[in-house]
Amino acid sequence: MQVSVETTQGLERRLTITVPAESVDSAVKARLQQLAKSQRINGFRPGKVPVSVIKKRFGAAVRQEVAGEVMQQNFYQAIMQEKINPAGMPAFSLVKDEDGQDLEFAATFEIYPEVEVKGLDKVEVEKPVVEIKAKDLSEMMKTLQKQHADFKEVKRKAKDGDKVYINFVGTIDGEEFDGGKAEDFPLELGKGQMIPGFEDPLVGAKTGDEVVSKVTFPEDYHAEALKGKDAEFAIKINKVEGLNLPKVDDEFALLFGVKEGGVEALEAEVKKNMQRELDQTLKTLIKENVIAGLLANNELDLPAALVEQEVNALREQAKQRFEQQGNAANMPELPAELFTDNAKRRVSVGLLLGEIIKNNKLEVDQNRVDTLIEQTASAYEDPSEVVEYYKNNKELLQQIQNLALEEQAIDTILSQAKVKEVKKSFDEVMNKKA
Repeated sequence: MQVSVETTQGLERRLTITVPAESVDSAVKARLQQLAKSQRINGFRPGKVPVSVIKKRFGAAVRQEVAGEVMQQNFYQAIMQEKINPAGMPAFSLVKDEDGQDLEFAATFEIYPEVEVKGLDKVEVEKPVVEIKAKDLSEMMKTLQKQHADFKEVKRKAKDGDKVYINFVGTIDGEEFDGGKAEDFPLELGKGQMIPGFEDPLVGAKTGDEVVSKVTFPEDYHAEALKGKDAEFAIKINKVEGLNLPKVDDEFALLFGVKEGGVEALEAEVKKNMQRELDQTLKTLIKENVIAGLLANNELDLPAALVEQEVNALREQAKQRFEQQGNAANMPELPAELFTDNAKRRVSVGLLLGEIIKNNKLEVDQNRVDTLIEQTASAYEDPSEVVEYYKNNKELLQQIQNLALEEQAIDTILSQAKVKEVKKSFDEVMNKKA
């Protein structure tokens, strides 16, 4: 086998490979002999068909089949011989393929770029320092109250957060229009359920009041006939309901599965969950800062094959999300352009972190793996069962190991980066996440 390597453009390479004639011809001859034993052809007994007859009928197809196998086998031998690392599948083309002559073919493909990670000391990372304070816990408890609140009728004026039951009739130039009328319609104020301006006169109104709301339908409104039109709604308030928060007591704690310790135990559990979510958010924010700095200092020439592979993976993930939401039937064919930038970023990050792992001879830290599994399991009712499930599922365990190795690479960058600690509140960090 003779091999020549040519750089065509960028990361693209073309191997021209010559395979001795006898290697190809002997393989074709052996394949034809096998066919002669199994083919049934009129005028010949089974297994007694002359090879010359088989060659005349099947020779071209057999040689094509053998040539495909020869190209595959010799390509892999060639890249090992030349120490080349392809980044995707090759495109084969036959240059010469004739009986009794050497077979010559070309294989065109991309290689991985040479990655040299630099500028780690220039990476600037902001590390938020956050403490969960009493007011943060108090706000979270109020949020839990609201999640279990109900509405009860009140005799005061309506305000944002209330629910009002209304009759309304909409008119344009004094004429009623389709879809502009309802009776005893429930509306939560402040939710933005109606077009802009509709709720304005309702805030401050009370049961029995009649008000008029003047609005302009948006230009992108779904009903063609109403787009951009000025309208008036005559509204009567039938009832006002205010949010009724449950009392925070032992009974309230039971709603969250806290059977012993009452409110104090519930608050401890809530704070524990807040800390877990905060820790994960901080880890994600720091990782994003590190990766942004890494990419800013290391621009790579990316193999199109890897980017395309990542685009397909992202597209498949989007499809699965649509299916989970029950929208698969209405899902359009998503163009590659939607995912290209994200795919390029992910490929770049993968190559750079991979090089850091290799250069620093990082190996999976089992303690970190165990910690990651325990952190995931702690959110479930029976953590030990989840831990066992992860450790006995090869695919999930591999994912956790990959994540641990990635975190170790991030830590390596952090050890060389310029890290600045900044005090921030719980709200600041969690709202940034949102």
